[in-house]
Amino acid sequence: LLANAAVARLVRRGSMSTFEQVPIGEGLFTWPADQPQLIGSRCASCDAHTFPRQKGCPRCSSTEMEETLLASRGTLWTWTTQGFRPKTPPYGGPETEETFTPFLLGYVELPGQLKVETRLVDVEFEQLRLGLEMELAIVPFRRDGGTEIVTFAFRPVAD
Repeated sequence: LLANAAVARLVRRGSMSTFEQVPIGEGLFTWPADQPQLIGSRCASCDAHTFPRQKGCPRCSSTEMEETLLASRGTLWTWTTQGFRPKTPPYGGPETEETFTPFLLGYVELPGQLKVETRLVDVEFEQLRLGLEMELAIVPFRRDGGTEIVTFAFRPVAD
């Protein structure tokens, strides 16, 4: 999974540490990129969008799916707190049941495309509201030796 993934170098501010960064999965988002975007599919027959990419359309069953870059901004549609460590697999976080820290997750609606299930970062639960404008962020997920695995999340758009 990670062998063919795009690799980036990151020098942490205020630190001499250099980590090799790799995406959590191939083909989920553009990386490395100054303005990353999620990679989805669009049905050529009915214009339905999917994320992640799919070979067939869930709306009309067409196999005429085209890769498309999804909007990097959207609005918060709903949210909740992940209060317990998800089951492994598929979850691959580094924590144990004892060290797990709850996190926010929600659905962000990308205009004219779809709703994406995502982690919500750089925000407190009390600050969330329906329609809050959100933007894509690439964030650390875990470290594996000298490699930092990164994933996508959404955060409120800075004022």
